[in-house]
Amino acid sequence: MIQRRKVIIGTLSAAAAVATVGGSAPGSANAETPAAGPAKLEEKASLPLPIRLAVTPAGGATGVSPTSPVVVTVENGELREVAVTAGATKVGGALQADGTWRSTGDLQYGKTYKVVATATDGTVQVSSFATVKPQRVVGATFRANSNYSLKKGNAYGAGQPVIIAFERAVNKAAAEKAIEITTSPAVEGKFYWADGRTVHWRPAKYWAGGTSIAVKVNLFGVKLGNGVYGEKNASTHFTIGRQLIAICDNKTHLTKVYINGKLVRTMKSSLGKGGSTTGANGQHISYWTTGGPHVVLSKERVHSMSSASYGITDPEDPNYYGAEDIEYCTRITYSGEFLHAAPWNHSLGRANLSHGCVNLSVSDAKWVYENFLIGDIVDVRNSPRKLQIWNGLGDWTVSFDKYGH
Repeated sequence: MIQRRKVIIGTLSAAAAVATVGGSAPGSANAETPAAGPAKLEEKASLPLPIRLAVTPAGGATGVSPTSPVVVTVENGELREVAVTAGATKVGGALQADGTWRSTGDLQYGKTYKVVATATDGTVQVSSFATVKPQRVVGATFRANSNYSLKKGNAYGAGQPVIIAFERAVNKAAAEKAIEITTSPAVEGKFYWADGRTVHWRPAKYWAGGTSIAVKVNLFGVKLGNGVYGEKNASTHFTIGRQLIAICDNKTHLTKVYINGKLVRTMKSSLGKGGSTTGANGQHISYWTTGGPHVVLSKERVHSMSSASYGITDPEDPNYYGAEDIEYCTRITYSGEFLHAAPWNHSLGRANLSHGCVNLSVSDAKWVYENFLIGDIVDVRNSPRKLQIWNGLGDWTVSFDKYGH
């Protein structure tokens, strides 16, 4: 009997199921009121999902980098319009292939931006965020050396390093990450910081003639330490002319000029006479021409020289000489070493009699003045006095493995 009761209950349940699917069972008193079943559930499941909008940077965010893009995404729908504004300033943007909206331009420092995103069904999302406000911003310029800027598109010599000067001291690691240097042909290179705001970059070997160099400093939005950020991006490009290397030999009293590895001129020379003295302010003055690879810094048709320029001001001093206009001057150090015409020196090619410059005949000095480029190499050999890295561009006096250390 217990088993029979279970079967009956089961039969009644089956009849009820038939009534639910079909509308009403035969003989039912409630045929006009069907019970809720799969049809109703199917109808409910077919309702559209709600549209959801999301904005990056998140609403209320502060300290946002101005290089961060504004991105609006939509779920279960499509975007109709996005407006990003800071006061009267509008930020451009465009729909992407995946249906998101993305800003196409940089933002500005210290601004609050409002984002209004509207979907095609009228759903609206409104949010705002604020970009970082720097304590100060710094820019960057390109230098050929401390005295002259690097001219975009110009040709320079085989020893010309890339030099970037920031307006104030910066975090070196952050600054280096912002610098992009591309060369053709490609070469390995390293950074060297002359001080907290000036960085050099040179390859392992002298540049080959015809090399092209492109430099980008992607500063905008970069934190450079102590509340300092990059003001704007900067870029330049230059080329290497022919590879010219001049070798001045302190022992042979000759200067030989090689272009692309070929000897093109040999010039009788007279270098620094050697020895030293004490200047008017107690400074040590050496009369040796500094040794090592120098880089041409500038050229002057006429330059006024006097012993006072390096500290000898007493007319009774045997090393004293008054101001004189010297012709065809090619500068190789900040301290005042030049290749120049010295028609008074009758020991060219025989003895070293200068106060530290490389004396040449008028015709040879004129040739140097007319043919050398800023950045060319003048390598002084067999001098007991070494060129210091800061005295001009002494970058090549340091081996590449130690460069930057």
